[in-house]
Amino acid sequence: MAESTRASTALRFRSIISGSIGNLVEWYDWYAYSAFALYFAPIFFPNGDATAKLLNTAAIFAVGFLMRPIGAWLLGAYADRHGRRAALLLSVQLMAGGSLLIAATPGHARIGVAAPALLLLARLVQGISVGGEYGTSATYLSEMAGVRHRGFWSSFQYLTLMGGQLLALLVQLGLQQLLTPAQMGEWGWRVPFVIGALAALGALYLRTHMSETAAFEQHREAASAGEASGARASVPSQLRVLAQHPKAVLTVVGLTLGGTLAFYTYTTYAQKFLVNTSGFSKEAATMISFGVMAVALLFQPLLGAISDKVGRRPVLLMFGIGATLGTVPLLRLLAGTHDAWVAAGLLISALFVVSGYTSISAVVKAELFPTEIRALGVGLPFALTVAIFGGTAEYVALFAKQRGVEEWFYWYVTACALLSLVVYWRMSETQAENGHMVD
Repeated sequence: MAESTRASTALRFRSIISGSIGNLVEWYDWYAYSAFALYFAPIFFPNGDATAKLLNTAAIFAVGFLMRPIGAWLLGAYADRHGRRAALLLSVQLMAGGSLLIAATPGHARIGVAAPALLLLARLVQGISVGGEYGTSATYLSEMAGVRHRGFWSSFQYLTLMGGQLLALLVQLGLQQLLTPAQMGEWGWRVPFVIGALAALGALYLRTHMSETAAFEQHREAASAGEASGARASVPSQLRVLAQHPKAVLTVVGLTLGGTLAFYTYTTYAQKFLVNTSGFSKEAATMISFGVMAVALLFQPLLGAISDKVGRRPVLLMFGIGATLGTVPLLRLLAGTHDAWVAAGLLISALFVVSGYTSISAVVKAELFPTEIRALGVGLPFALTVAIFGGTAEYVALFAKQRGVEEWFYWYVTACALLSLVVYWRMSETQAENGHMVD
């Protein structure tokens, strides 16, 4: 019996690690676009000043986010019908294709408007992929983790998400050391997308050896038994089933609103903020962002484990209060500093607060839904909220800067954090009271 338990634990651990590595690769591919936009923006959008070029690439970044709800719907429904593993395999294949297309697309000088059109197409494919990845991966990790340490293991969702961004920055740092700025602008920016496509194929291999979760297997067996006995004549649409959980859906929206905007402000946009507002060089901004993300990774399992002890709600409240009170003064200080250590310290402080959301985002949302609708329930409302607020963060910030009212963006982030704080304050604890999750 003990040997069987050890084997089950080992299998669970291997599956969690395999799923996490695949998640890391997916998010590396997604964030490589943002990390290298400073270099390839002139290739696809040759006209305009530096901010205008970044606005164009940020617009495509935002459009990619608009595809995430479609990906969450399609792959989430697929995962709830055919299994978490099958959906995760499909997701990583789509991401590989998108990265390869970006790497191979010629610039505007060679093929004209077809260049930004192909860039857009690639981001649409990647948007579908990452939209399905989040909900399915969050569901998989939450269901595969044991009940006592579910917060800790589910924190790997954002640990690997941020790890993907860190890996993109690491590749950028390496290329900046090996290549001249001219080479980076001419062809060096294509290298990370080739790496991403190849890494996605490796993640695909790992995911073929993952186990399906016990929660989904039990649900599938129960559904099969019901069909065999004639208890269920027809299968309702997944969206119709999701509509039976309006409170949980709205809670996911409220949970995500402030968290996603703060996360993208202090991660993907922060690098451009350091260059465009604080006045750091591209290389210095990359180095600061890399160091900050490396430290912020450690916050995820720490706060995830704390949530297993004290509950999810207190950790969420830490983020809501901190982001509401601290966003404006922190961004003002960051805008005015020219000291790399001060900038790094400010961003680390910001991401510690944001980790109150990111570390337990996956498990809180998964604990709101029953098995038969969990992947879609976690993924679709999350993706819609991220598309509206997270995906447009860079564009809104750059637009405000271009109009000379940059501080409006600071207050916008604050207002969204306050709305999420209200949700955290009013919501019930999910950790102990939810009986949907299978150990």
